[in-house]
Amino acid sequence: MTVTYEACIHYLVAQLPMFHRTGPAAYKPGMGNISSLCDILGQPQNRLRFVHVAGTNGKGSVSHLVASVLQEAGYRTGLHTSPHLVDFRERIRLNGALIRREDVVEFVTRYRDQWEAIQPSFFELSVAMAFWYYARQGADIVVLETGLGGRLDSTNIIQPDIAVITTIGLDHMNLLGDTVELIAAEKAGIIKKGIPVVLGAIADPARAVILARADEVGATVMDAREAINRIPPVPLAGHYQLENAATALRAVEALRTQGWSVSYAAIAAGFDGVVRNTGLRGRWQVIRQSPMLVCDVGHNEDGLRAVMTQVAKQSFSRLHIVLGVVNDKAIERMLALLPPGAAYYFCKADIPRGLDAGLLADKAAATGLSGRVYSCVTDACGAALNEAGPDDLVLVTGSFFTVAEVLAVFDQTSE
Repeated sequence: MTVTYEACIHYLVAQLPMFHRTGPAAYKPGMGNISSLCDILGQPQNRLRFVHVAGTNGKGSVSHLVASVLQEAGYRTGLHTSPHLVDFRERIRLNGALIRREDVVEFVTRYRDQWEAIQPSFFELSVAMAFWYYARQGADIVVLETGLGGRLDSTNIIQPDIAVITTIGLDHMNLLGDTVELIAAEKAGIIKKGIPVVLGAIADPARAVILARADEVGATVMDAREAINRIPPVPLAGHYQLENAATALRAVEALRTQGWSVSYAAIAAGFDGVVRNTGLRGRWQVIRQSPMLVCDVGHNEDGLRAVMTQVAKQSFSRLHIVLGVVNDKAIERMLALLPPGAAYYFCKADIPRGLDAGLLADKAAATGLSGRVYSCVTDACGAALNEAGPDDLVLVTGSFFTVAEVLAVFDQTSE
């Protein structure tokens, strides 16, 4: 019987705990499961070289920028990120191309019986699939984004050429700790003995925690803030992308110290071509004009703060915010950052982890935000676009999943 790609994805989603859908119940910290999976696959991660990227915010953008530069430098470059927005295959790219459907089917059908006894999470299996695929495809280097934290993240089974920590903020506090010091200690767990580590815009006390870990294991620290005034142009809107670009630039420079040949022409070309080379989406992404529709996956306090700073730089008549969040965030902290004068369209993404739109509206009302409740994301976005004038700004934000549902609709209409 022929097994389809769709059937494989349905199996993975239905059978494996998926954190980004269901939350902490799906979180499986530690190296046990990924070690067992890699044993089944013949330890493919040991045949690969890596850039390992952790952080509260910015790690996706930094990963895409570094991968784009390495592609321009002529390296066969893997890029593993999460979560995906529309298609599972977005998680596993090689020189920008999605893993083929046939490869996903082969992996699932070939190894399914062996991993079922392990009971891995969805993320653990996607990481193992990435290792298997990149080793099979002969990738020169893989830019590997962590899932949660770092110390106990399944990606931490690798020995990278360099490590990168982008930012530290209060997110996933129920799993990583309720202070920036505790969260920093988890992220710093990716720092390995003698391996250079690049630090993004991280202030004390989190920075001190990371520096102490680097000193403990003898890792050289490279400060991304030193590169902020010499980054090449990058076509990513959002002031926060300047800090991400500086971190990516410093990461590439760290790779140069490890023997990788990357010219500054490749850096400039990689920055300029990041969207084309890697398919980066959902970061202050302008979908249409008049009214302007923007999608941004800001999904925690620091992320939304950056989004609101970018909103303040825009010119528009009125702001409309389509807002959907997940239920394990510091919701009140996020809502406190949003402007009371905007029109709000509260919704829930179609995942179990999504916060009920009515409850979100109640919490928003308590902070002085008013709007209407919609049964789904697409209805909320449609209402916002219908009510917005030609000079207004419609912003879709609050979670990856809220943005994903809007992008999926516009992808279909553009086909």
